[in-house]
Parts: sequence; structure tokens; C-alpha cells
Amino acid sequence: MFGWEFPPHILGGLGTASYGLTKGMAMQDDMQITFVIPKTRGDEDQSFLRIIGMKNTPVVWKDVSWEHVDYRTGKQMDTQLYFDLRNHIYADFSYYATNDLGCIEFSGRYPSNLLEEINNYSIAAGVIARTVETDIIHSHDWLTYPAGIHAKTVTGKPLVIHVHATDFDRSRGNVNPRVYAIEKDGMDHADHIITVSNLTRNTVIEKYLQNPWKVTTVHNAVDPLDAEIETLPCKKGTKDKVITFLGRITMQKGPEYFVEAAARVLKKADNVRFVMAGSGDMMNRMIRLAAQRNISDRFHFTGFMKRKQVYEVLKSSDVYVMPSVSEPFGISPLEAMQCGVPAIISKQSGCAEILHKAIKTDYWDIEAMADAMYSIITYPSMYEYLRVGGKKEVDAITWQDAGLKVRKIYDNIL
Repeated sequence: MFGWEFPPHILGGLGTASYGLTKGMAMQDDMQITFVIPKTRGDEDQSFLRIIGMKNTPVVWKDVSWEHVDYRTGKQMDTQLYFDLRNHIYADFSYYATNDLGCIEFSGRYPSNLLEEINNYSIAAGVIARTVETDIIHSHDWLTYPAGIHAKTVTGKPLVIHVHATDFDRSRGNVNPRVYAIEKDGMDHADHIITVSNLTRNTVIEKYLQNPWKVTTVHNAVDPLDAEIETLPCKKGTKDKVITFLGRITMQKGPEYFVEAAARVLKKADNVRFVMAGSGDMMNRMIRLAAQRNISDRFHFTGFMKRKQVYEVLKSSDVYVMPSVSEPFGISPLEAMQCGVPAIISKQSGCAEILHKAIKTDYWDIEAMADAMYSIITYPSMYEYLRVGGKKEVDAITWQDAGLKVRKIYDNIL
């Protein structure tokens, strides 16, 4: 498997989904998973899989017995050779940015030179493909599709790509042509495509021109709460109701609709506080919007939070809201419901396909969203129905079941 994130170092839902799926798949006795990420930190959980960091993978070797002249300086230099696994030839690699061990450096994040890192990742993938025995190659999200293609070319093994989102989701339709080309190239080369929802499956078929038989939906799930999270306190020391938005504060997530709905709720109730937990390029705009609506004194911006902090906020909340404009799946509502927090989600989200004990509104319908918020914090019977029913529903959605569906896809391909 090629991925970009793995807990505890995650920046979004991709790492959470990768962890949950691999852990669920590892419950199969004959399943051995090697998971590749750009950069390891050493504290990743490897109890159920093997993790390789691209930053530790040599892609060049130095041969001091060969000398050549640098045409730019006229000086003699040792030669670094890179084995081009795609074309099975040796090429001069003297000018490539590698360290003393012949490894490419990776940030392990989403840097400004992301496309360069994606290309570097695909180069190192060829080396790993030659050294790791495998039956299936599985690439998570567009960042690793080129790596999957390279590994397939080297080994001849079948490639499965896992579409966690498309650029149509991230950009509200203003698609980056370079990203679209990478996504489509991955889909065209894949032997099978897994999507996280039927919503995403339709996008893959219609926008990327893929045959329906080649695309299968495997919905995400949620990890059982561990002992540390289970014992976190469930309520805050205030009589105010707390309504929470949790996620990247970007246009895909619809944060402005949350702020506008909050302003409407506060016209009818003054015992409410709103939390916008997370970070993103729209955060400052949302701070200003809250000020413009004169609700800043009832609004809290937490910034980016780690896993334990996320659950502390969820367990202190009375309502969770996900007003995403286009959400391929959306794991955070499942996490909220798992904590016994009623959820309001947009109809434009993949998780709406499997959640029946959550309130669903159109992302743009701030009046309906505000009505739902107000109703949950005002009517105890409604709150209790969603709290109890939601937790029961989510507890039955497991990564082990998702892993079995993926295994069936593998078996069909093989």
C-alpha cells in the first residue's frame, strides 16, 4: 500500500482512514500489509503491518571507480547512477537532490512543491516494488497514484487505487488540470478502483470516464474508542450548549454556512456557544465573518488539534455539524456519534448514504441547519433519540467489514 499519512502524524481524514482500513484488513489471518509513506517518525503503530518511509529508501548508488566531467564546471566528479526502473536502464543521476545515503528527502506533509514530492515518491516506489514481495499494489488518493503505476510497471502486479476524494470535491468544481491528469492517469492504469461512497463513485464514472464495472464503493468506518478516550470526561463546566464544527477550514467543508447558521440560532437562544475546531486557509475569513455577524463573543476557534484533543472537544459538545459542500465520505460525524453527540450532516456527503440517525440538510440551507441545531439543544427527547440511536448505529459500522469487502476485490482481481 502506498499512502501519504499515518497516525499519529495526520493532517486530515486520509491518515485516519488508512489506519482504520489496514487495521481491519490485518484481522484476516493470511493478510500481510506493507504500508509506505513519505516520511516515518518512528512512533507509528507497526503491531499489525510493516511501515516503510520513502526518506529511508536509497534511489541512487555512488560508483567512485567511474569519473566524468561536469559539463557546467569542467571539474571531474564521482558518478551517481539511478536505476530507471520504469525503462530498465541506468541513467546519470549526479544532479539529483539526494543525501549521503542516496535517499530523497521528503517533508512528510503537503508542501508548496507537492507535485515535486509526488514525483520523487513515485521514483522511490520503483525501488521498493523491487524489494518487497507483493500480490497486490494498493494506492491511496491521488498523491500516490504515480507510485502505484510505477510499481505496477516494475512488478506486473495488479493495481488497486483508492479514491478518498477528487479535485472536484476539493475545488468546488474549479479543477486543477494537472491534478485532474494525475487522477485520471491513475484510474486509467488501475485494475480496479475503490471509492469511499456512491457519491464519489458517480464522479469517477462521469467525470473521469471510467467503466462502472471497474469501480466499487467501500464505505469508511470508525475505530472503536480506546480506553484512554473512553475515560475522558463527557461534559464541560458550563450550562451553555456547545455546537461544534470540526475539520479543515476550507471551502470544501462549507465553514461559512456554519457561521451563518450559528448567527440565526443566536437570535433565538443565548445559552449557546459555537466551536470551530481545526485550521485551514479560510480560518481568518471565518473569524472576520463571526465579527461581522456580531457573534464573536459566542464563537471559539481552537486551531489544529491532535487526536485526544479532538475527542475532548467532541465529548464536550451537544451537537456536531458537518456542512460540507462536497464530502466524499466524512469520518468525523461517525466519531461524534460514537461519543454520543447528535450530528447534523450535509446531504452532499458520502456518509449520508449509511447514517440514518443523523439529521441531513443541504449545505446551503442555513435556515434548515439552524432549525436542526436549535431543535436538538431545545428538545431533550430529540437529543436523546439521536444520541442513543446514533451511537448504536455507528458502533455497527466496522473497519473489519470494510476490510472484507476490499479482500473480495483483491480475490476477484487475482
